[in-house]
Amino acid sequence: MIQIGEYNTLEILRETSVGLFLGDEEGNDILLPNKYVPQEYEIGDTLAVFCYLDHEERPIATTLIPKVTRNKFALLQAVEVNKIGAFMDWGLEKHLFVPYKEQAREMEAGKRYLVYAFLDEETDRMMASSKTNQFIDNEELTVSLHEEVSLIVSRFTELGVEVIINETHKGLVYHDEIFHDLKLGQQLTGYIKKIRDDHKIDVSLQPIGFKNIEPSAQKVLDALKRNNGFLGLHDKSNPEDVKAILGMSKKSFKKAIGSLYKDKQIAIKEDGIKLV
Repeated sequence: MIQIGEYNTLEILRETSVGLFLGDEEGNDILLPNKYVPQEYEIGDTLAVFCYLDHEERPIATTLIPKVTRNKFALLQAVEVNKIGAFMDWGLEKHLFVPYKEQAREMEAGKRYLVYAFLDEETDRMMASSKTNQFIDNEELTVSLHEEVSLIVSRFTELGVEVIINETHKGLVYHDEIFHDLKLGQQLTGYIKKIRDDHKIDVSLQPIGFKNIEPSAQKVLDALKRNNGFLGLHDKSNPEDVKAILGMSKKSFKKAIGSLYKDKQIAIKEDGIKLV
């Protein structure tokens, strides 16, 4: 079956005046318009194409690369807004529709929003929603403690930054564990720091436990080399000074210099640390 809103690998069945007809193993076919037809091809070749409904609600294939596919999150720009909804630029000729009822707050043309793309069962066309919480669930967790996961920045709160974990669960990175600016929709790697009894998840942007020592130690070494082998930081330094200079927590800094001192790579002085 040809999947709308997803990539499909289809066989070239026949050539017509309007383009190539592509088909799957079940006998379904779809048009690839002339403007997307590759320069060289043969009947029987296979093509990887994205399939969706065109302006006339007909299934159509394209070689254009969409900014989001079915059942995925993405940060998209609203290019048009009217009384029935908003239309997002997702890289294709026909914009992605966000119904008014699926807007977490009223959208404005020109602004970017984190949305979830899905197939509307009634119309069989792709739509999107900025009410992203309905598409994530922490009831049945599929992650484990200290596991490396993919993250999408979804919301900024008083406690920290909410993230979508593996496009499945909600998590939180606390403010005091963030050492660089994050942006809405940004994708990055994180680590499961704590799973609470109520299935709320704390996330770290640095590897957990002993794994955190090595990259932090390397960061301290790099900073020492940039500063002629000396840093005016030590175990009694203000945490804010450590964060400003090295972009890490005081706890990570102390672990790092402890590791470097044990390996005889640095000397710890009253006024700072020195590269040996």
